[in-house]
Amino acid sequence: MLFSFDHLVIFLKKPEEALVPLYEKGLHAINGGHHQWWGTYNSLSYFGLSYIEFLGIEDLLIAVKQRNNRLITEVVEKLSKKGQEGPAKIAIRTNRIHQLAARLKEEGRTVYGPFPGERVRTDGQIIKWSLLFLENDPNELTMPFFIEWEKPDEERFLDLKEQGLIGNPAFKSVGFVVHNLENTITRWGELLKLQPCEEFIDAAMNARCQKLDLSGTSLLFCTPLGEGPAKKVLEEKGETPFLINLEGTNQTDMFEMFGGVWRVQ
Repeated sequence: MLFSFDHLVIFLKKPEEALVPLYEKGLHAINGGHHQWWGTYNSLSYFGLSYIEFLGIEDLLIAVKQRNNRLITEVVEKLSKKGQEGPAKIAIRTNRIHQLAARLKEEGRTVYGPFPGERVRTDGQIIKWSLLFLENDPNELTMPFFIEWEKPDEERFLDLKEQGLIGNPAFKSVGFVVHNLENTITRWGELLKLQPCEEFIDAAMNARCQKLDLSGTSLLFCTPLGEGPAKKVLEEKGETPFLINLEGTNQTDMFEMFGGVWRVQ
């Protein structure tokens, strides 16, 4: 069973409004399409097969009925509150989603799915996949969800390349701010069968950090040491994804955008 980083979900009330700010930072993004059965829509920014999804609500009456799709229940809840736009959840790609569901159930975890999903692209093409969600403790960092695409990675990459969507810098890592670094990275490491890397101090975040080297884009977990970007997010939003690290931008900068901290190199 293989695991790879698939995408980071950023909740935005109007996903289409992400395109111009990204372009001004030298990053390419497109209007993605519509999830007509879920009442949501998105914009997308690709970094190879790793990407960022800006997800918003198109039809609230449909979206509120999606009880088993924990991503949709979460976006409905978050976007109903002031100040909750921003990085929210990650998806991890697998090639054996039904086998994974069985394993997680055997471990005593509550799961939702797998169930099918699809999106109608702006060119009318239908993209299909399967999703699997874990039950989450509301007081802890939201767990990843899992996705298995209908098409193999090689075919999807060629399709993205033909559309001119490959060309952004590398999505080096996504950072999560947490109260207890040791407990969180242990739980996620056990879930993904990964061993944590050595702990280090991220001076810019003023935080103790450790990494899980997931294929595609690494997962970086940080606990604040004092005042700084990590502590600010933890106090305002609780445990959450908050940091996007990009590499190969031909610039060195750190800025806030879409409710998250972006660090480019």
